[in-house]
Amino acid sequence: MGFKRFRRLRLSENMRGLVRETRLEPQNFIYPLFIREGEGIKNEVSSMPGVFQLSIDSAVQEIEDCKKLGITSFILFGIPTVKDSIGSDALCEHGIIASALKALKAAHPDVMIATDLCFCEYTDHGHCGILNPKLQTVDNDATLDILGRQALIHAKCGADMIAPSGMMDGTIESLREALDSGGYSHIPIMAYSTKFASAYYGPFRDVAESAPSFGDRRSYQMDPANRLEAIEESMEDARQGADILMVKPALAYLDIIRDIRERTTLPIAAYNVSGEYAMLKAGEKLGIIDYNRVMMETLLSIKRAGASIIITYHAKEAAVLLNG
Repeated sequence: MGFKRFRRLRLSENMRGLVRETRLEPQNFIYPLFIREGEGIKNEVSSMPGVFQLSIDSAVQEIEDCKKLGITSFILFGIPTVKDSIGSDALCEHGIIASALKALKAAHPDVMIATDLCFCEYTDHGHCGILNPKLQTVDNDATLDILGRQALIHAKCGADMIAPSGMMDGTIESLREALDSGGYSHIPIMAYSTKFASAYYGPFRDVAESAPSFGDRRSYQMDPANRLEAIEESMEDARQGADILMVKPALAYLDIIRDIRERTTLPIAAYNVSGEYAMLKAGEKLGIIDYNRVMMETLLSIKRAGASIIITYHAKEAAVLLNG
């Protein structure tokens, strides 16, 4: 008999489980939290059902709920009350993320809290750094300086990991120097090393209130058409000292995750972004998909492609299913 009988290993759930190659667990997930000023705030975002803007006290409770599900890693995004041209709130030890870090780490010293390092949520123009008025885009080197200052504040206030997302050239080398010279050589950097100028970010800009007031971000985020440049971006961040590489978005870029996985031994994170989440939620509302199965298949595909870390808004729902 010349053919192989693959079905022998598929006939029972026990057998399928025995030979399963890729497994998800709650420890794989980083859960995003959006923090704003105030008390008792838990505002659901209409474009992202189940995702909330939280005041610091509400975020303390949210982390407590997540810990019960086995989720112990988080990434913070700030929504300041006042924005200006240079994102001053992000450069203040009393700003929203600095304050959140101190409170959350005091309440939950046993969790891992990363911070998104960028300025789009803090600037009145919605771009990711200091603007060059002549070029009408972000000034790369001027922004590196304030990113270093922002990173030191986050580290001082308790951040366990820094995650720069602005896509400025030289970010990782600059941040590594700033952290090391500031006494924080133990703080890892999770680089948004391959971040595409994607249409999948729309709902995020609703929750983070960070849409650019003019133009777009294509002069610093990556062209979705470019595979080789994406690989080179990540390899350059690895050379500069990144501890973890990231691909964002995830689902439309599984090929990029695999490409990078085959070229590095560093851990790879993938950001299962807001548009990916919102599409599944819309499908669930319309009754056209089996939401839980599609969600789990999506997360499994991201891990199978090569990501050992998944930043996802599905984390709590997925953890409930994984925990049985």
